[in-house]
Amino acid sequence: MTITKERTLAEIVRKDFPILHQEVNGKPLVYLDNAATSQKPLAVLDALRNYYEQYNSNVHRGVHTLSGKATDAYEGARVKIAKFVNANLPEEIIYTRNASEAINLVAYAWGLTHLQPGDEIILSVMEHHSNLVPWQLVAKTTGAVLKFVELTPSEEFDLEQYKTLVSDKTKLVSVVHVSNTLGCINPVEEITEIAHKYGAKVLIDACQSAPHLPIDVQKINCDWLVASGHKMCGPTGIGFLYGKAKILRAMPPFLGGGEMIADVFLDNSTYADIPHKFEAGTPAIAEAIGLGAAVDYLSNIGMEKIHAYEAELTAYLFEQLRQIPEIRVYGPQANSTGGNRAALASFTSGNVHPHDLSTILDQAGVAIRAGHHCTQPLHRYIKAQSTARASLYFYNTKEEIDVFVVALKDAIEFFGGIFG
Repeated sequence: MTITKERTLAEIVRKDFPILHQEVNGKPLVYLDNAATSQKPLAVLDALRNYYEQYNSNVHRGVHTLSGKATDAYEGARVKIAKFVNANLPEEIIYTRNASEAINLVAYAWGLTHLQPGDEIILSVMEHHSNLVPWQLVAKTTGAVLKFVELTPSEEFDLEQYKTLVSDKTKLVSVVHVSNTLGCINPVEEITEIAHKYGAKVLIDACQSAPHLPIDVQKINCDWLVASGHKMCGPTGIGFLYGKAKILRAMPPFLGGGEMIADVFLDNSTYADIPHKFEAGTPAIAEAIGLGAAVDYLSNIGMEKIHAYEAELTAYLFEQLRQIPEIRVYGPQANSTGGNRAALASFTSGNVHPHDLSTILDQAGVAIRAGHHCTQPLHRYIKAQSTARASLYFYNTKEEIDVFVVALKDAIEFFGGIFG
């Protein structure tokens, strides 16, 4: 009787990602920069190529066959995304260029019309600049006040402090679901429940969770949720905003132009219903279709299966990093199963600059990120000028983690020889 080893998820899917099968600097590529952007499977590449080769046409505006096919595929992708996050209606999904634009849409279309002097907006110190700068601009214009949730000793969202910040003055809570630097998974259901008790609206930044965890906007009960397509196996230049239909319909348009109108006269206009009210101009048609293909790809694997496999990788990554005494990893430490945090590790190594570590690792074919990861306030809070970050996805393997750790040890030893 022959016993065959069960293949890991990565071993099953890696064939679908052409870019992973190459050498960088003479070494097999080990791509560990997935929190910045993910790689694209053939299904997504084929969807983009098929659109441009077979039915490239503008959507909604034509009655000819190609326009009909393009419109069906474009709107079909919206249906897929709605199902992916368990929205009530496809119309609750608004296409945007990225998550940053989605947050800005809410900030300007809702924030400028609903916030008044003295109203409070609660964010956290771990927010990405995309979920910080728009609210700074809106607060400056409206006179609203920004308040910030800090970190627990284990460098997680301080829920107890949050409870002391929320009050009748709170009009909006806008927080990240998963920190792109700390890797902590924030308790968004509880955060939302508490905010709603005070009548506040809630926006969730799901850029680092939608690619890795099952998302259920009805269970979270958030008012808005944003995500970025390129981090979830989709193309660049496309993201989406989920919003409760009643709230979206009450918001004024964000941009004016074609597609978002009902009727236009010389001196006034009326606007289309959602979602088109917020999608002025010719949209990113191919990119939306590509994102729909990415959602199909992820859904066919199963987000629970992706999360479970990544939890294994996370536990293994942290187990290996603990063997390097020079390394300081930020955020909660992964437990034995790895499922208590995201599949990434931001770290420093003594006086060695993260950019130097990244450069040496690149020579070994290992791609990681180094810098402040668009979280400068957080880095000041944790007293780190910058960090190196290795971030995993379901196509990564334990063997790749081994290569990364060996290269990291070599880099630390190299700089130890220089500066020691």
